[in-house]
Amino acid sequence: MADSADSDVDTQADGDSEWRFSIDAVGPDAADDPDDTVIEPESISLEHASFVVLGVLLTLGVVVTGL
Repeated sequence: MADSADSDVDTQADGDSEWRFSIDAVGPDAADDPDDTVIEPESISLEHASFVVLGVLLTLGVVVTGL
């Protein structure tokens, strides 16, 4: 007989539920939530683009020197 400490199955404590969300949070009424906002993309700034290019160049330099 296997010892309970050796079991691979995790047991839940009393009062714990396997559900992470309530029915109100994921039910059909949840789709009508007024907090749903659409994320609009912004224009690309020169500063952000330069950091992306710098990161790509540094990564390529590390890969080329590693070969």
